[in-house]
Amino acid sequence: MRYLFVHQNFPGQFLHLVRHLIRQNDYEGGQNEVVFISEPNQNAMPGVRRVSYRMPREAAPETNPVAQEFEVATLRAEQVAQTARTLRQLGYVPDIIIGHHGWGELLNMQDVFEQTPVLGYLEFYYHTGRFDVGFDPEFPSDVSMFPRVRAKNAVNLLALTNGSADGDGRPRVRGQTPTLFQRSTYPAWAHEQISVLPEGVNLDICAPDPGGAGRDLVLGVPDQQGAPGHAVVVRPGERLVTYVARDLEPYRGFHVFMRALPHILRARPDTRIVLVGGDGVSYGARLSEGTWREYMLREVGSLLDLARVHFVGKLPYATYVALLQRSDAHVYLTYPFVASWSLREAMAIGCAIVASDTAPVQEFIRDRETGLLTPFHQPDALAERVLELLEDQALATRLRLAARAQAERTLSMTDYIANYEALIRRTIAGG
Repeated sequence: MRYLFVHQNFPGQFLHLVRHLIRQNDYEGGQNEVVFISEPNQNAMPGVRRVSYRMPREAAPETNPVAQEFEVATLRAEQVAQTARTLRQLGYVPDIIIGHHGWGELLNMQDVFEQTPVLGYLEFYYHTGRFDVGFDPEFPSDVSMFPRVRAKNAVNLLALTNGSADGDGRPRVRGQTPTLFQRSTYPAWAHEQISVLPEGVNLDICAPDPGGAGRDLVLGVPDQQGAPGHAVVVRPGERLVTYVARDLEPYRGFHVFMRALPHILRARPDTRIVLVGGDGVSYGARLSEGTWREYMLREVGSLLDLARVHFVGKLPYATYVALLQRSDAHVYLTYPFVASWSLREAMAIGCAIVASDTAPVQEFIRDRETGLLTPFHQPDALAERVLELLEDQALATRLRLAARAQAERTLSMTDYIANYEALIRRTIAGG
């Protein structure tokens, strides 16, 4: 079968599916032809034919700021469609097109491949008065930004209404999203068009290591310029509290976690804190100057034993897994927004998790069954939950086992791929 994938940052959310399709060719006698349209990058996968497009420009300075993101999306759509036309002229017509709707790249694909169904990833529908916007009273929403928030849904709405109509006049649109929470952000009329396809985790790599606590854990810490700095060593017998985010920022509760640390460190002199994440901003507003790490250290740094608080930047994946395997209490916080992959991985590894009681987390963690939930905005409550895990080993062990069992039931990569393939078959069949 011929698969055409589209994502500006190859391979995007499609790594595991693409890897599976290539393995079918290599080991199961499959005849999958996989073509991937994206912007150029250094990533490569044997067996995948990559076709690159380049953005001609950014949004024009004279474009209204509210419309600039949509302008970029339409530019992407034009470039991808032009690239797809070249493929068609060369005789390539896919059986299915799979991509991410959020970047706008799929908007014009039905003009090139009129009969090919499109299965698009629908990640999040933005609101001005629900979910992430206005959630954190510490950073009140600027009403002047509301038009830009609403405009972010222009591509979402086109994706949901794009394509030719079937016999009863409804648009033939197929979408998928990983969680019930994410689907709930979309208008009710769109829910029947969006399949919930829970994402999987490699349960063999992300697995508990019962012997990890008996060995030294060594982590390299970069200096301020990113070059190798010093090493952090967590010894057997020391307690370890972990926090992970792509970037250290309020959307992932970094400010709340930092304010919980003085209490945790005072109560447990045997505890180290390791924070994984960069100094950029993945979600939300940037500071006018400096980083959120610097901002929070100015606020609470004098209250911390900084010899026991370690900012290790972004880690190689194997080191990151080893860190979570060694963790005594893992903290995951988020606004009502898309849940991080790190939450799924922490469950699969069997971490004892303390997490915010926000909607995306509640879909994964049940309080005192698979982890401990805590109010997002209360650092003292967070500290007490972490200390409870550090002091009650029976509770921590029970939650570890339950988190791993939940991951085995709901986050299996095998099930994820099987469900993905079934959804592709239904999409091709028009079901």
